[in-house]
Amino acid sequence: MTVRIGTYNLHGLRDSLPALTRVIAGLRADVLCVQEAPRFGRWRARRRALAAAAGMRLATPGRLGGVAVLTGPRVRVLEARSHALRVFLGLELRGLAIAVVEAGGARLAVGSFHLDLHDPARVHHAAEAVALMERAAAPYGAAIVLGGDVNERPHQPAWRYLAGRLSDCHEAAASPLASKGLTFPAARPSARIDGVFAAPEARVVSCGGADAAAADLAAASDHLPVVAELCLPGG
Repeated sequence: MTVRIGTYNLHGLRDSLPALTRVIAGLRADVLCVQEAPRFGRWRARRRALAAAAGMRLATPGRLGGVAVLTGPRVRVLEARSHALRVFLGLELRGLAIAVVEAGGARLAVGSFHLDLHDPARVHHAAEAVALMERAAAPYGAAIVLGGDVNERPHQPAWRYLAGRLSDCHEAAASPLASKGLTFPAARPSARIDGVFAAPEARVVSCGGADAAAADLAAASDHLPVVAELCLPGG
């Protein structure tokens, strides 16, 4: 079974909503991890409206940490939850949104996260997120996939931790001629700070961006999306 899992920082819906909707639709994702989703002022309705406009639905509850998981029409949600991550005094509250899903007989536990700008907090939250994902996946025999805004580059500690426990999908899919997978800032990307990380049993077929116009990508958010195509056993 092949599934498409994406991640996208929505920049609080502060940019062009029509462009954002087109970009999300262009990802053709079965499951999409989002960050900086609305948290105030009709936040639930705004999240649902964006998902519906792009042919998806909101799977996870709560507004904690601005993270959420959206699902496409061929995915069935088995369980969805939201976790608060450890509080660091003076720093923004961070969360992890988890949806355990089934697609064509294959089961996945998909988590959306947004790590902090503070180095120790990032490392702690990365390890905490992996532990929570393992706990959520175990009862279902689901393969773990984490998608999010890491807020650091691949050579730094939190990213190295995630890539040590899971596959960095961009690296797993990359060929010598592949792009560098840069995601920030969207208009002139110079850093890869967003990624999808998958369990070893999920074979990475490809990893890239949205099938969308460059103008839409620049207008939709300050980040570029990432989407990985994964081949899973059991489907």
